[in-house]
Amino acid sequence: MGLVLFPGDGDNNSPDVSWSYRCFATFRRRLARAEGFTLSEMSGFGGDRPWSEVSTVLKPLLDHPDDGGDDLTPADCAVILPRLEAIADEWAQESNDPLLQQDIDDARQLAGVLWLCVEKRVPLLFL
Repeated sequence: MGLVLFPGDGDNNSPDVSWSYRCFATFRRRLARAEGFTLSEMSGFGGDRPWSEVSTVLKPLLDHPDDGGDDLTPADCAVILPRLEAIADEWAQESNDPLLQQDIDDARQLAGVLWLCVEKRVPLLFL
């Protein structure tokens, strides 16, 4: 079982990005660390820390149910995209760790999907 993030453009040929639930959790934990906090400390992820204490443009992606929940708007995608690309570039300079490389590839694939959502002005859907 897993989840897929894809543009809500109705085109089955549009790019998407998919993870197992475990790999998506790992990816989001790494993104949170890049933003300076620990995801497991956050409300909704086993901790008590409210999201209002964290300042990150990635909040709509990080504080989202694994599947279902509200779609991310094209405006959300536009705000997330540059930061996600910057994080992927930072990670690429860190090491040659194969697990990190998978997260870099996933971040870049997600960035492509976000770009399409912005370009077509459609939401990002979680399934």
